Amino acid sequence: MSNIESVLNEVRVFEPSAEFVKQANVSGMQAYQALCKAAEQDYPGYWANLARETLQWKKPFTKSLDESNAPFFKWFEDGELNVSYNCLDIHLAERAEKTAIIFESDDGKVSKVSYRELHGRVSQFANGLKSRGIGKGDRVVIYLPMSIEAVVAMQACARIGAIHSVVFGGFSAKSLHERITDAKACAVITADAQMRGGKQMPLKPIVDEALATGGCESVHSVIVYRRSGNNVEWNDGLDIWWHDLFNSQPTHCEPEWVGAEHPLFILYTSGSTGRPKGVQHSSAGYLLGAMLSMKWVFDYKDSDIFWCTADVGWVTGHSYVAYGPLAMGATQVVFESVPTYPDAGRFWKMVQDHKVTTFYTAPTAIRSLIKLGGELPKQYDLSSLRLLGTVGEPINPEAWMWYYNTVGQGRCPIVDTWWQTETGSHMIAPLPGAMPIKPGSCTLPLPGIMASIVNEAGDEVHDQHGGFLVIKRPFPSQIRTIWGDPERYRKSYFPEEMHGYYLAGDSAHRDDDGYFWIMGRIDDVLKVSGHRLGTMEIESALVANPLVAEAAVVGKPHEIKGEGIVAYVVLKGSRPSDPNKSREIAEDLRNWVSKTIGPIAKPDEIRFGDNLPKTRSGKIMRRLLRAIANGEEISQDVSTLENPAILDQLKNAI
Repeated sequence: MSNIESVLNEVRVFEPSAEFVKQANVSGMQAYQALCKAAEQDYPGYWANLARETLQWKKPFTKSLDESNAPFFKWFEDGELNVSYNCLDIHLAERAEKTAIIFESDDGKVSKVSYRELHGRVSQFANGLKSRGIGKGDRVVIYLPMSIEAVVAMQACARIGAIHSVVFGGFSAKSLHERITDAKACAVITADAQMRGGKQMPLKPIVDEALATGGCESVHSVIVYRRSGNNVEWNDGLDIWWHDLFNSQPTHCEPEWVGAEHPLFILYTSGSTGRPKGVQHSSAGYLLGAMLSMKWVFDYKDSDIFWCTADVGWVTGHSYVAYGPLAMGATQVVFESVPTYPDAGRFWKMVQDHKVTTFYTAPTAIRSLIKLGGELPKQYDLSSLRLLGTVGEPINPEAWMWYYNTVGQGRCPIVDTWWQTETGSHMIAPLPGAMPIKPGSCTLPLPGIMASIVNEAGDEVHDQHGGFLVIKRPFPSQIRTIWGDPERYRKSYFPEEMHGYYLAGDSAHRDDDGYFWIMGRIDDVLKVSGHRLGTMEIESALVANPLVAEAAVVGKPHEIKGEGIVAYVVLKGSRPSDPNKSREIAEDLRNWVSKTIGPIAKPDEIRFGDNLPKTRSGKIMRRLLRAIANGEEISQDVSTLENPAILDQLKNAI
């Protein structure tokens, strides 16, 4: 089968300023290339040196990488450490009174906690968990709103060697039940409710429903944080209030020292089909990846105010809220609510109020904020910002330019980060003081990450044609297995035809400078008249039109071309109610894509909506859009959608 064709042509390049280069942790391309060369010359030794320099070990390791049972790789296996100790205890001597977390609640109330206070809270809660008989190797499901308590719960599990599995607070009872039963969790940590956009959303009743479904006999404790004060159903033999468990406990808890390969957490990611996959991460390798990417990609400085807007229910909230920033001793912002409450200036007001220096969010959030208030950032003082980042999916060049000019005021580098739940930390991303940046490109692999692009036979693709993105060598922060299903792990990520490479599931191409451009999921590749096209490039072309705020592209069967292109478009203005006007705008957009990319990429059908179906984390659910395009009934669970009513609108869209 032919390679995936790249049709996007982006030529803008932004050099890092001399001022930024001078202060950068990796300063200039020569410094980046020196790190890459060190990795190439002695790969296990390179990672061993970084692990010794970066992490605090109770028992030093003597061996670096064990590939004897590939693809079940092990790193630093005979070493012992504790992740919570590396995030909290190590800071008590020098920065105990430094603010660790600035928490802003839904209603705007701000509270702060120092490293000393956070260490005490984590220790108290860890002791509380131990009092319930929870210990090393036990699985604990965390189903909490964004809060200091969510971070405390995760860190407390790490402190006692329990394996946490955080479930996003927007998931349904069915989704929660699947995760509890698969992990055989012994406890669930939840809240009575969460606050989002001025509304209370229940959590405890969803836990009750999940546990009542059956198969959850392993759960002996449900710990409930009182967030809203609502009355909730109570089971005296099972339920306990957070404050009752917490308040009587001492503020010191000796860390449980665990092996480097001890599982830190399981995080479930929905596969395109079948039951969720429990991605299992190690302790040492995972934390090493989080810390190095904080240092290299976010160019972390002790004076930074760091804000990653992701929920802890996703891997971004694990690596760049709960673990990476704390391990670096950072001050970070944690936000309970949504970016549009009470208005679309909420993010920008928070940057202004908390003097945020590093801001990391999703392209979907950026595009939504462009539509809702493209000029709003100019009303706030964003002069504290020095670095911007994006995560979750490729950012189209026009949204990148708005982010760069309007939010970053033309002076903040943007780190467009490619990575996955399975990789644990950034894989391909700009080192902002080392390399020029191109809008829409995640640029080059981090030092030590051996990324490449191959065809379906696993052979490297050397020209600008696209193919499958792979990582050729194991790396410390990668997935260790799928919880309870090693064979699924092997088949999903290391299929035989890939010659032992890690298969990311994304398509990509490289330009003349070797920069990587993500073209979309392999599942989203369109096969049009013998051409294989990535959806992301067509979406980028649509969003480059001044009328368009957001777009998502899927395929549907076509009797002549094999597959037709269906585009769902959100306009910056109102959705046209006149069918003739809709057809006129649609034809203009079809011609725009034809002119921008070529006739082969011209959408066969364009549907307009007020929004796109998104999870509460901002992820566009393209599987649902494919079902609508094909006229199929939507049978999968849609309770995780922020806006389920949009599905009916799109079904009837013109």
